[in-house]
Amino acid sequence: MNRDGTEVSVESDDLQFELLASSLRADTGDMKAFVEALAVKLEGALPQRARVERKGDGLFSRTKHVYRIAVELGENRYEMIHSAGQIQATVGKAVRGIVLKTEHVSVDDWIDELSRELTLEANRSEQSRLALQRLLGV
Repeated sequence: MNRDGTEVSVESDDLQFELLASSLRADTGDMKAFVEALAVKLEGALPQRARVERKGDGLFSRTKHVYRIAVELGENRYEMIHSAGQIQATVGKAVRGIVLKTEHVSVDDWIDELSRELTLEANRSEQSRLALQRLLGV
């Protein structure tokens, strides 16, 4: 049951999760484009919870690329680092603001876990539901 009293089905949650996960995965063919697109989506949808760090491409370069994406959702900390064409994804558990455990995961698992957490949060909060809609472009 949502806060507004409407019934939420597990099938609805599964569909939201699948839509979100596929939306976040849409650009994985080109890792640089994928990380850039993911950063833009998360910054736009979760401005209070997503932080994106960009670095210059070289000493005198004016162009920057996404180096790090960090998202905080409740006790979970999601971080993705893109460097030299490689992506390192981690999920951490925090207690009272201190990360006690960090686990390296595949990019697909990172997206799945983040999507699941966002979907669960969207069922608990109107603000999170609106952020999820922005991510999906609905």
